[in-house]
Amino acid sequence: MRTPADGLVDAVRLDKWLWAARFFKTRHLATEAINGGKVHVDGQRAKPSKMVRPGATMTVQKGPLSWEIEVKAVGKQRRPASEAALLYEESESSRLRRQALVHEQRASGQYAPGQSNRPNKRDRRMIQRFIGKTGD
Repeated sequence: MRTPADGLVDAVRLDKWLWAARFFKTRHLATEAINGGKVHVDGQRAKPSKMVRPGATMTVQKGPLSWEIEVKAVGKQRRPASEAALLYEESESSRLRRQALVHEQRASGQYAPGQSNRPNKRDRRMIQRFIGKTGD
């Protein structure tokens, strides 16, 4: 199942592959997505323990975004994003559809990462200056 020095293997668990390919931040999140029916391998729902091999096709749904990918390689550990991108190849139609959705959300103002309702330190200082309070 393993090859000696390059860190690549013949097959790896689906949840581990999704984590290593950086679709999910933790294996637990990958497992929850798989159990929730958000990941399909070769057109069928899969279990987290399903072994993934190069050549498998996969659909990954994360919120409103969807990826249609083909597995190119499997690795036994999580690597930097630049190396993780080499583990799969996304179909052109999937990439264009996802980019159009992100562009549409940004244009409509729905996409605002990192925005919360709580003021940060800078905002609090600006509010205090506005209402005339000094730093007591």
